Amino acid sequence: MSSDIPDSVILFAFGLTMFAGLSTGIGAAVAFFAKKTNTRLLSTALGFSAGVMIYVSMIEIFQKSKESLISELGEAQGYTAAVLAFFGGIFLSAIIDKLVPSGQNPHEQVSLSEISDVQNAVKRQKALYRMGIFSAIAIAIHNFPEGLATFFSAIEDPALGISVAIAVAIHNIPEGIAVSIPVFYSTENRKKAFFLSFMSGLAEPVGALFGFFFLLPFFNGLTFGITFGIVAGIMVFISLDELLPTAEQYGEHHLTIYGLIAGMAVMAVSLLLFV
Repeated sequence: MSSDIPDSVILFAFGLTMFAGLSTGIGAAVAFFAKKTNTRLLSTALGFSAGVMIYVSMIEIFQKSKESLISELGEAQGYTAAVLAFFGGIFLSAIIDKLVPSGQNPHEQVSLSEISDVQNAVKRQKALYRMGIFSAIAIAIHNFPEGLATFFSAIEDPALGISVAIAVAIHNIPEGIAVSIPVFYSTENRKKAFFLSFMSGLAEPVGALFGFFFLLPFFNGLTFGITFGIVAGIMVFISLDELLPTAEQYGEHHLTIYGLIAGMAVMAVSLLLFV
């Protein structure tokens, strides 16, 4: 199937994945140059990102998985396979979370007061530097499946890929902050902090490369359906486990919900435009 996909589509998918992954660098820049983070805006943006990802996963990506698997396996078996793939994606994400120690897991939320303490704790340089390094590693681990999701979404539907890439990029910004702040305050080296934050985002294009070399050559209706079911599960887990709790942590509950609904609405309109 991979030979039937135009090179331009593959390059476009790689480009979107690179954009989504390297948006961690935006978070690093925000941490350096913004005098004060606009937490209300950040909360709304994260809710918006969750809305996009949940809607597109449940309404579009899962449906494509189900349709593909039904065409290959029949109504009952195909639907069952799609459901199993979806929850398999959730289970995979949960395993990844469990494998990363909670102290270095970017999904374990840090309060604003704790961030303030980090900024004032220059004396604890070694501990801060270690926190930044482990945060970069943990974020890279989490970004790998997101790279797969962005890449295969763009392969199937460029418009869908753009929506997924934007949603992933938005939630990568605070992850960039999580890496750059500890490293910068422990080393006072802006370049090193930015570099580590930037590099943690490279796991997403690495995930896309893995998909290209190891999954795309075997793509057919069956593998496509299973992959998309897994992708949908991964994106729903990320939204519920990471985006919404982080949004609640940074701002007001209602701002998060308004952002969530707005993200769903924008995603619905954008999909209708391409029907």
